[in-house]
Amino acid sequence: MSRRIRLTVQYDGSAYHGWQFQPSGTTIQGVLQDCIYQVTGEQVRVLGAGRTDAHVHAVEQIAAFDADSSLDIGVIKRALNARLPSDVRVVNIEEVAADFHPRYSAKGKRYVYLIANMRDVPVFVRRYVWRVKEPLGLEEMRTASIHLLGLHDFSSFRAAGCASRHPLRTIREIAIERLCEAPFLFGGLEGEFVRITVEADAFLRHMVRTIVGTLVEVGKGNLHPEAVRDILERKERRFAGPTAPPQGLFLKKIFY
Repeated sequence: MSRRIRLTVQYDGSAYHGWQFQPSGTTIQGVLQDCIYQVTGEQVRVLGAGRTDAHVHAVEQIAAFDADSSLDIGVIKRALNARLPSDVRVVNIEEVAADFHPRYSAKGKRYVYLIANMRDVPVFVRRYVWRVKEPLGLEEMRTASIHLLGLHDFSSFRAAGCASRHPLRTIREIAIERLCEAPFLFGGLEGEFVRITVEADAFLRHMVRTIVGTLVEVGKGNLHPEAVRDILERKERRFAGPTAPPQGLFLKKIFY
């Protein structure tokens, strides 16, 4: 009898071409499906809550697959982690109802973006930050972000090729914080860091990265905070700021 198995997956996306399986290039979905086949002998399709881009990371990605295997859930978890690359881990596993879908059952998602706001970036965090050497005005960025809260047409922050049926999304929270150190191993790495947290009911392709890129332009003084409202109203991608690079983005949490 087929079972639906839910996974909580954590990964460092630095070496991967994103979540979604591709004929060429290593992906998170691809390595999970390969390892599940090795453990269960079944060719399965692993569904994910979000299709993270190449080099984007996940603290908590939710995935699910159907399998006929009678193996104990705990055995499957241990066997998968024994075969997965060291930069991909299954941190939780459980059997769920057949109608559970990682993406369509989700009520919201939270992403975090990390900026190193300094000239010299500590070597140990360079794969997980966007280096912006110019000083950033966080108060101006916070003022600009207020215009993005609530239900809007986010066409201006939507990448070409986005497969979403419509551009309406509701942003519940945007938090912009300055950190004096980045957590690392035995303590923290001192420096000037900016952490941007965005929570919404769902996201469009490159939406968070375009929001971050636009807010950074505000922080640099290249855009007035009120310009973000105009960008939203224009509903064209060319008016928004640049797309922030992928390595600073983390899928933090999925809400159900």
